[in-house]
Amino acid sequence: MAERKEHRGVIYMIEIFKKTNFDFVGKRYIFFGLSLSLAAITVISIVFHKGLNYGIDFTGGTVVQLKFSQRLNLGDARKMLSDNGYICDLQDFPKDNTIIIKVKTTDRTVSDNIQQVFTKAIPQNSFVLDRAEYVGPTIGRHLKNQAIFALFWSFVGIIVYVGLRFSSGIWGVAGVIALVHDVFITVGFLSVLGREFTVTMIAVLLTIVGYSINDTVVIFDRMRENLRLYRKYTFYDIINRSVNETLSRTVITSLTVILVLVALFFFGGGAIHDFALALLFGVIIGTYSSIFVAAPIVYEWEIRKNAQRR
Repeated sequence: MAERKEHRGVIYMIEIFKKTNFDFVGKRYIFFGLSLSLAAITVISIVFHKGLNYGIDFTGGTVVQLKFSQRLNLGDARKMLSDNGYICDLQDFPKDNTIIIKVKTTDRTVSDNIQQVFTKAIPQNSFVLDRAEYVGPTIGRHLKNQAIFALFWSFVGIIVYVGLRFSSGIWGVAGVIALVHDVFITVGFLSVLGREFTVTMIAVLLTIVGYSINDTVVIFDRMRENLRLYRKYTFYDIINRSVNETLSRTVITSLTVILVLVALFFFGGGAIHDFALALLFGVIIGTYSSIFVAAPIVYEWEIRKNAQRR
């Protein structure tokens, strides 16, 4: 299905791919293998890093935001802190001469100590404390449990919704397998790059889930329509036809989102850099799974079920 625009009652079709006939189902094992490889990389990365690089939202710690009268080089700030025994994650906003310091410690005096470090090291560069926030480990564990809870129930809800809409539980399960695939590999992407896993990343994962299932439902909907229209076609041909017919729509939708996220990544500032990067990767992997994972899983299930019946 292509994107449509209407002018004076006439609908024009915007197409990138015209009358494609790609054999998506026939190549399903290649893409299944690719997905398994990405999943294996995720597992290896998480094991190698001894778990995800959780931010202080989950581990507990302190966030200190300082605004300096003159710009302070981030490398110099990191050296000043490390020389005094502080291993911190730093983020700067050069336009405002602001630095955010994240320390994974539950010591409530850390904010005062950090300010003393800068006062002694650069007395000529005065600063003001914009904020100092403390997150205890109990709150961190609670947030982690809530994040898992949110993802779990979103998957359950999608299985129920897709199963009822298409009168088939396997379609719902296939959709959720594709979503778990997207979430897991995106987490692996963050792990490989060593990015902090924060509450913001949970928002990213839930956004990816919503985006990916929307793409998958569009393809499933076309599959349902074609099953009624082309009764003489095999299920293999129906799936390939459906994915090919929705290919332009899927790619155009993804490209428009990707363009926005690329702009956010390069021009949105450091505060949303990781957010934009994770979401950009998630949209790409979500588009991939909608085309190459979800529908082929339905086909694989159906042929195995029919083989058992025979």
